[in-house]
Amino acid sequence: MTRSLLAAALCGLALPALLPTAAHAQADRASDRARALAQTAIIVDGHVDMPYRVQVSGADVGQAVPAHDFDFPRAKAGGLDAPFMSIYVGAAFQGTGGARAEADRLIGLVEGQAALHPDKFEIAYSAQDVVRIKKAGKIALPMGMENGAPIEGDLANLAHFHKRGIRYITLAHSRVNHLSDSSYDEERRWGGLSPFGRLAVAEMNRLGLMVDVSHITDAAFDDVMAVTRAPVIASHSSCRHFTPGFERNMSDAMIERLGENGGVIMINFGSSFLTAEANGHRRAMAEAYDAYLADNDLTHSAEREAAFEAGYQLNKPYPHADVSDVADHIDRAVELAGIDHVGLGSDFDGVGDTLPEGLKSPADLPNLIDELIDRGYSDGDIVKILSGNLLRVWRAVEAAAE
Repeated sequence: MTRSLLAAALCGLALPALLPTAAHAQADRASDRARALAQTAIIVDGHVDMPYRVQVSGADVGQAVPAHDFDFPRAKAGGLDAPFMSIYVGAAFQGTGGARAEADRLIGLVEGQAALHPDKFEIAYSAQDVVRIKKAGKIALPMGMENGAPIEGDLANLAHFHKRGIRYITLAHSRVNHLSDSSYDEERRWGGLSPFGRLAVAEMNRLGLMVDVSHITDAAFDDVMAVTRAPVIASHSSCRHFTPGFERNMSDAMIERLGENGGVIMINFGSSFLTAEANGHRRAMAEAYDAYLADNDLTHSAEREAAFEAGYQLNKPYPHADVSDVADHIDRAVELAGIDHVGLGSDFDGVGDTLPEGLKSPADLPNLIDELIDRGYSDGDIVKILSGNLLRVWRAVEAAAE
């Protein structure tokens, strides 16, 4: 398969731009009831890749940043109160070293945004902080670490990152690491969690760090369930039922078991997580490019690949999902695990130009609320999905540590 296409598809970060469509215009579907609920309820998002994006762009998200998905004006417009800032440490650091230092740099970047705009942002260290910061009219910035590589084989680093404000850890990312196998990696080194990974889960329980099972293999998920004594989260995953064979999403059995554990699955908004058609688009384009090189006796180059992609997408544009597809995943997860075990984990700024029609930024969150209203969800149940379920898990993890 083509190097850059598959790397982007697997990691869910730094995806190449797709052809512009009318979907870039912010949809305006929401009713007054949905907009009012978005502003009065607390909305928690399990995964926003603002730190990674800002590290690259240098943008100030306290102001409007149209090139990004997340910024303060659009978050306030859509009612987003507590986006978990993803401290994303790529798998490359597992080979080069420096994973802990990279995580510390990104945490400092989030702290810098809060310090630059103390009237807009505040770091949240607890579930109660989120409630307090919402009441103060500001956006809470809790933090979660995506990839356990910064632990670097030392359990003391878990306490270090907890002290710095990390409140969940995604055990692995796109490659197997010293904690766990990855759903994106064909190498299954540990057959689930490593022995150290089991110790790390127990230590996370002791410290009050939520365990995030997004990105890990099914076997690793089973190991987490066997070890943990607190509820766990899937911070940005969707239902495999709609994307057969895509291990990155959760199977029906896993979602059911997550509910039995008391945890929460937070639905990812990326189109490739939502529909089989979108999920297969990049792979089909990569296969077509490889065939093009072979048929014409050509070698790969970034320029040649970009030109091929542009032509390919003229004939086969990316099939964006719709806000209704997100609601389909919510319906499925509620059916399997119950209304108390579903949340939102958008992956804003992490899935490139693959966000659904009508859900292109936090400003569009009322559109999703409106869809849930239309499907018969009560305001109380919608509030559970928006934040109540995640805040319950967070408090349970805090209590288990105490």
